[in-house]
Amino acid sequence: MPPRSTTVANNDEPLDTTELAGGSKQTGVLFEADADTADGALAADITQFKKAEKRKLKLVWRNIILFGYLHLAALYGGYLFFAKAKWATVFFSIFLYSIGVLGITAGAHRLYAHRSYKAKWPLRVLLIIFNTVAFQDAAYHWARDHRVHHKFSETDADPHNATRGFFFSHVGWLLCKKHPDVVAKGKGLDLSDLRADPILMFQKKHYMILMPLACFILPTIIPMYCWNETFVNSWFVATMFRWCFLLNVTWCVNSAAHKFGGRPYDKNINPSENSLVAYFAFGEGWHNYHHVFPWDYKTAEWGNWSMNLTTAFINFFAKIGWAYDLKSVAPETIQKRVLRTGDGSHHLWGYGDKDLTPEIEKDILTVDKKDL
Repeated sequence: MPPRSTTVANNDEPLDTTELAGGSKQTGVLFEADADTADGALAADITQFKKAEKRKLKLVWRNIILFGYLHLAALYGGYLFFAKAKWATVFFSIFLYSIGVLGITAGAHRLYAHRSYKAKWPLRVLLIIFNTVAFQDAAYHWARDHRVHHKFSETDADPHNATRGFFFSHVGWLLCKKHPDVVAKGKGLDLSDLRADPILMFQKKHYMILMPLACFILPTIIPMYCWNETFVNSWFVATMFRWCFLLNVTWCVNSAAHKFGGRPYDKNINPSENSLVAYFAFGEGWHNYHHVFPWDYKTAEWGNWSMNLTTAFINFFAKIGWAYDLKSVAPETIQKRVLRTGDGSHHLWGYGDKDLTPEIEKDILTVDKKDL
């Protein structure tokens, strides 16, 4: 496969992304144009590049201490959530969790990282507010790192490389220095579309003021002053427990949904279909499909609202005109990929399906046969 070129973040000189530090090769698709085959895949055999360099990780003790405190505080907050907090605080925490999830899933992920739909400015403002409540870095940086994750999935350029193990892909990647490949590939991405969004760049510029206010100060003050909640319950329940729970749910997309579940669309990659993750992450657990067709705004083959609330959210705003140009994938394209690379667990198009016609079966055997 010929090397791909992108644009360097700070100039217009083309950069061969296959030749950056460490030599990590592109192992995944990000946008429709990345795919080399009719069913959305890369033409080259990329399994040989999916591995991690054996090296001693450089720990970031500040993060280790802060995340250690966070999880201890969240354990206490979880107890207070069920035993001591007022009902208003409980529902307020669930509300903050829900908008935080949407700020990541509908905002940083589906809108900014994958450009799977477009949003008018009122929806972008709403999503940036939600995203700031979530505190998972500015949406600009989140989208940049996620684009690297897709293009160089399960290599050293992947920020949370799943081949390093469950703990690393869940939280360990935040407790150590980034691999040089991650930094190099991130600098090599074309992020001009992100920099062109004034709302996104406003958040980036003022993040260290907006984030503490949205994630920590207001969630603690509002219960105290609006319904006389105690400071202890406000801090440990509405702030610490809520934020820690949201973080771990998001991290599960990188860890559990890269390990546990079926792979009906591509059996050769780690991302899997994990319904439990999808439930708590509002539809982000259908990860095998998402890594095969990352430009689909549903991040799943179907938009089942009970297991994909983010799709319901986007559909609602599409109805009122705030969201538009929603991207999806043609059923016949999905079917071709399922039949060619799936693990047989797809309930409509499993291998050996009795409904397969001789014509379709012939195509299965010949489509990209050279790459099988």
